[in-house]
Amino acid sequence: MRFPLHEIGNSVKKLETLGKAAPMRAKTSRAIWLAGGLSSAYLALCAVGRLGYRGLLYPAPPIDDATPPPGAQIVELRAEDGVRVHAMRLANRAAKRTVVYFHGNGEVMGDNIGMAKRLAACGLAVTLVEYRGYGRSRGVGAPNERGLYADASAVLDDLSARGVDAANIVLWGMSLGTGVAVEMARRGRGAALVLVAPFTSIPDAAARIAPILPVRWLIGDRFDNLAKAPGLDIPTVVLHGTADEVTPFAMGLRLAAAIKGSHFERVEGAHHTDCFENNDELLERVCARIGAS
Repeated sequence: MRFPLHEIGNSVKKLETLGKAAPMRAKTSRAIWLAGGLSSAYLALCAVGRLGYRGLLYPAPPIDDATPPPGAQIVELRAEDGVRVHAMRLANRAAKRTVVYFHGNGEVMGDNIGMAKRLAACGLAVTLVEYRGYGRSRGVGAPNERGLYADASAVLDDLSARGVDAANIVLWGMSLGTGVAVEMARRGRGAALVLVAPFTSIPDAAARIAPILPVRWLIGDRFDNLAKAPGLDIPTVVLHGTADEVTPFAMGLRLAAAIKGSHFERVEGAHHTDCFENNDELLERVCARIGAS
């Protein structure tokens, strides 16, 4: 049997082409497999972020074993959704105004008794608000943005029923509590606003921690202070430490600029939680601005 030389040559060329193509196909398959694996891992990470972000946002200390100071009263209230919440009232009959204090995400209201005493010394009555799932309000509901607003509203409704109306209330927020205070101010529940170490929004803050994730799509609890800022029309004081390692100083500055007529206090060298530490002069200055007697 004869095999034409040109056919033999063509067959050899085809075999050479196939030999070269096989490694290329293998590389392509590995690349596709790797891309698929990375995509799956990224989607899994997004799912974990979506399902688990509240655990990070609300670490919710379960114990509040602080002893209320003499004369203080612990009150138990019901939010509009039926959840049981608590507050601590430090009355001051001579006070013209009452500070309603919303604490940070890693605290309970008992952690702020010292601050409440200092505010009382400035001539203010004080009510410390506890969030659902935290401290004395533990085990009665998981914290979330809507729930915290409901808890705050329940405390403010109780004060109103006792004759303390919005015209005599100062809404004071610390860190996460600034989100609650801003929303209550937006609803007209206070006559003055104090924001300590605030953020522009939770997604903005989260984007700094997890820049590779689409946090604005993953996080439902937004506490969007910056979006609400233009609608605030009450005297506002914003304080931020220049060494804040949790919410950047620039966030406080940006938020203050968005609130018409706000007063900004730059606290040199202060971190996230120590703006008022050993700084009675600053506290007295803030109290004067919010109408302490």
